[in-house]
Amino acid sequence: MQPHIHLPEDLGVRYAILPGDPGRVERIAAHMEEVRELGFNREYKSVSGKYKGVPVLAMSTGMGGASTAIAVEELKNIGVTAMIRIGSCGALQDGIALGDLILVSGAVRDDGASRTYIPKQYPAVPDTELLFLCLQAARKLQYPHHLGLCRSHDGFYIDNEEEVSAFWSAKGILGSDMETAALFTVGRLRGMRCASLLNNVVIWGEDTSESVGAYSTGEDMTAVGETREILTALEAFAALDQAAQA
Repeated sequence: MQPHIHLPEDLGVRYAILPGDPGRVERIAAHMEEVRELGFNREYKSVSGKYKGVPVLAMSTGMGGASTAIAVEELKNIGVTAMIRIGSCGALQDGIALGDLILVSGAVRDDGASRTYIPKQYPAVPDTELLFLCLQAARKLQYPHHLGLCRSHDGFYIDNEEEVSAFWSAKGILGSDMETAALFTVGRLRGMRCASLLNNVVIWGEDTSESVGAYSTGEDMTAVGETREILTALEAFAALDQAAQA
């Protein structure tokens, strides 16, 4: 039994969909069959189920890179080989609407967790095939999406937030979150396949705290975006499993 996620080594599930919020786990479960509650310790809530016959684990990672890194390490220990983060982000570019998906092709490592593993020159990038399968799924489902870079950070209320965001916006970064860089970095170091899908909950130039507050209550298009990223991830896993069986 793993000490933090409280899951056994013989669980037998290779694919994990990883929200940050424990409350999102039940909403993922609604799209699966044969759902089984597994554990809930600290920020790590988990259920297993099947999507199109493929076993999938849904487990929350909490907020930030440190708890995400712990989740990755312990999921590796129980046999998980591929992970897709479904998270929220704030847009850093015009033209990204609420509920639009950002499919992350690389992350700025502006977090502390990934840097405890390896120097910042090491890239935080997804598994190419898994990213491609997410892109295929988003296109098939006709969900509005954007492919590009995000910035992962640790400070939500820093004094110069507007200045920092403007800097990265000018460099073409699409959005900001707090977990993707740690997921990509630790996952790749441990030989795991990772991707990250981000649901935009903040329009570029609007107040972040107000927008995130609205998302946490499930309002408007942000709730639609959450469903979009869940189904995109599940479809990607179904396609990945089909390719593995071929």
